[in-house]
Amino acid sequence: MPRSRVGRIIIGVLLIVGGVLGFLPILGFWMVPLGLLVLSQDLPFVRRQRRRLTVWWATRRRDRQARRGGTTRP
Repeated sequence: MPRSRVGRIIIGVLLIVGGVLGFLPILGFWMVPLGLLVLSQDLPFVRRQRRRLTVWWATRRRDRQARRGGTTRP
């Protein structure tokens, strides 16, 4: 990843645009989450959404394990 903020933002936006064109060969829908991850380094709104998704995922995973009777990790 580039050290400059502008470089990271440009790469993040290009990855998202390339992901939107995922129906084309070589480009893929996998580029959208990667672009959002790169943008979350510099943009507070994207960072908050990423954290919210992380907390939701961890809670969901913990609840699933609790329903199965498994042990939960701290």
